[in-house]
Amino acid sequence: MSERTTVTVRVPAKVNVQLAVGAARPDGFHDLANVFLAVSLFDEVTATAADELKVTCAGPDADQVPLDRTNLAARAAEVLAARAGIDPAVHLHIAKNIPVAGGMAGGSADGAAALLACDALWGLDTPRGELLDICAELGSDVPFSLVGGAALGTGRGELLTPVEAGAFHWVFAVADGGLSTPAVFREFDRLTAGTRVPEPEASPALLAALASGDPDALAPVLANDLQPAALSLRPSLAATLAAGTDAGALAALVSGSGPTTAFLVRDPESASKVAAALESSGTCRATRVASSPAPGATVLA
Repeated sequence: MSERTTVTVRVPAKVNVQLAVGAARPDGFHDLANVFLAVSLFDEVTATAADELKVTCAGPDADQVPLDRTNLAARAAEVLAARAGIDPAVHLHIAKNIPVAGGMAGGSADGAAALLACDALWGLDTPRGELLDICAELGSDVPFSLVGGAALGTGRGELLTPVEAGAFHWVFAVADGGLSTPAVFREFDRLTAGTRVPEPEASPALLAALASGDPDALAPVLANDLQPAALSLRPSLAATLAAGTDAGALAALVSGSGPTTAFLVRDPESASKVAAALESSGTCRATRVASSPAPGATVLA
């Protein structure tokens, strides 16, 4: 067992530069071709030895984060402890910076960070492959939060293949309130009912543009099959998307299941300009500027 009494792990948000969604499977999930890109918006999860499992949170919208056993950070600690045959006696503190319920995998990121932090705190040295298996058990986006960088997720998004990615610059517009991922998928099913939903496949043009680091090549091939469903549930997002492109963003799309919207820009100067225009447009609550790719969950010294 470890003699460490506290461990902090930093973990990134993600944007889906392509999210291709297949028809609903018998188990209720959807097959995906999900091109993940980790971006430089980070949560930090600190695991400290304690008498019992406890979760606390601070930061933007911390009041929206569940502090009970439904929090993926708590679930990660429980699953890891059960595998090791120990008590999950740990205080997990989440320093929140990733938008909550915003389609940027903030909850999944916290699950991956807690898993890595507890593994280090408890001195378990769990093999990487086993950690990824636990991540997949926790949720479809959790494995990528552990890995970071850029990857193609297939299956329900948990089966990862690394892909090449050059450097890109982004602005994210944070909406009022969240959107439930299951609700967005249900709306996708409703909108596509009676039509043939093609098998999801990664776009060769998108993968080539991502590897090139050329924002002008990436902009026209960004794609999110969940965007119509998110816009159906939250029509006001259309005005946010328009405000960003009117301000000079090269491309705009809903991030994952939303309601955070993502804007690809050419450089840091363009990012500042687009962020300022979005904030003054009245179509969003806040903006965040970020770059990509970013490293996955990392233990801080």
